[in-house]
Formats: sequence, C-alpha cells, structure tokens
Amino acid sequence: MTTPTAVALEDAEVAFQLGDGRVYTAVEKAHLTVAQGEFVAIVGPTGCGKSTLLNVAAGLLKPAAGRVEIFDQPLAGLNRDAGYLFQADALFPWKTALDNVAIGLEIRGTPRSEALPRAQKWLTSVGLGAFANRYPHMLSGGQRKRVALAQVLIRDPKILLMDEPFGPLDAQTRQVMGNLLLDLWNADRKAVLFVTHDLEEAIALADRVVIMSAGPSSRIIGDWRVSLPRPRDIFEVRLDKEFHALHREIWSVLKDEVMKGYAQSAQAAEAV
Repeated sequence: MTTPTAVALEDAEVAFQLGDGRVYTAVEKAHLTVAQGEFVAIVGPTGCGKSTLLNVAAGLLKPAAGRVEIFDQPLAGLNRDAGYLFQADALFPWKTALDNVAIGLEIRGTPRSEALPRAQKWLTSVGLGAFANRYPHMLSGGQRKRVALAQVLIRDPKILLMDEPFGPLDAQTRQVMGNLLLDLWNADRKAVLFVTHDLEEAIALADRVVIMSAGPSSRIIGDWRVSLPRPRDIFEVRLDKEFHALHREIWSVLKDEVMKGYAQSAQAAEAV
C-alpha cells in the first residue's frame, strides 16, 4: 500500500515584483515531498526562502511556476488541511489561555459549550491544565508557545506547518518544547514541515533534513534521511554518535551556504 503524499512541490518557483520593476526570484525549481506521517525539517541561511516554501505549502503564496499538491490534489487557495504555527505569538491578549485554544473550534461553528471542554483537554495535554484562566501576559514564553500549539492542534489538521516556532525561546525551553512536540506528534503522526535555523534541532526532531542554498534563486541542495530510532528524547539524542556524524555531514554542506548568505548581506549593507 502506497503512503499518500501530504505535500508535494514540483519545480516550484517564487518571484516578487520589486518597486523598480525588476523581478526578484526568491526560490527556483523547488522539488519537495512530505509523506503522510513524515516529519521534515528545512534548514538554510537567513533569507534563503525557507518560510517562503512554507507559505507556498500553506496556500498563502502562489508560485510563479511549478505545481503544489496536497494529498495528491492541486492546491487552489488556502490549504485547509494545514495548521500553521508561527514564530511570533498569535494569541489574543484579551482572551484567557482557555479561550485562545477554544477559538480554534469556535470560528468553525462549534458551540462554545462543546469547545471549552475540548480546549481544557488540550491545555492539559500540553501541561497547562491549571493555567486555563490566565491571560497571555501572565504566561512565560514557553507557556505561550504551548497555548499556541494547543490552539493549532485542537482543529486536528492533517498537516502541521511550523515556522521557527521555538526560535524566541531559551535553549532549555526549546528542548522541552521539542520533546512535547514529539510526544504529541507520536500520538497520531501528522505530516510536519518544520522550518528552523538550528541544525541540531532539525536532526533531533525530523525524519528528513532538507537544506536550502543561499538566495536569491535559492534551491534545495540536500536531503538527508535521519535514521535515529524513535521515540526520541531531545536531551539524550544529541549525545548519540550517529547524531554527531550526521551533523558533521550536513554541516559540511550547509556552512558554505551560510557564509555565502552572510557575505551577500554584508554586500547589500555596503551598497545602501
């Protein structure tokens, strides 16, 4: 039995019209597949188009060329099968943690009397059952991320799109959040497309790590299978010899692109 493809980008190209009339090609000929139940991480230099690819998969950006398919069907408009977790907080400051999670159902027409108990269950599942009546400003950064994760998962999306969701957190909290994400993911194995700058985080979490080149006209230049056994513990897996060997192999490719990205940024700054 063939596993269905949750996300497929076939020679996708993303270009933007600049104010002076020129066309800036952000990503060219991107070919990427994510199978149902597969966790894929995208890593690359700053500004290489990682988030751009995520937005294409979400249906927020239409590629200038190529195809986007979701579960083997062409994507037209927003990807209704996906839940999107952003880097920045997207919680409503005037709503409690419980109401912030419940709104994921309420906007779909679920009665509040049904949405609230389900929201409480999800808060409990992310370790915040006792914090239901707290407002975002009363929560730590890690706690707000837990609420945001519950807000996305309560809708039971088939695909999770995650744009550096743990980026603003300290190193210890990132590892705790990584283990929480893996625990929740292991329960039903959704397809995940996870953007990060952190190669260690990518290897620790994912089934595959995809590398993008420095932009402009960024391309996918590498795709590594992570064979580390599951279930994984983020704290422990980084001590594994196979983890370090894979890190060295991927970094030998990625470091050149990172240096190109920094050099291009420095040149752009001097030109201003």
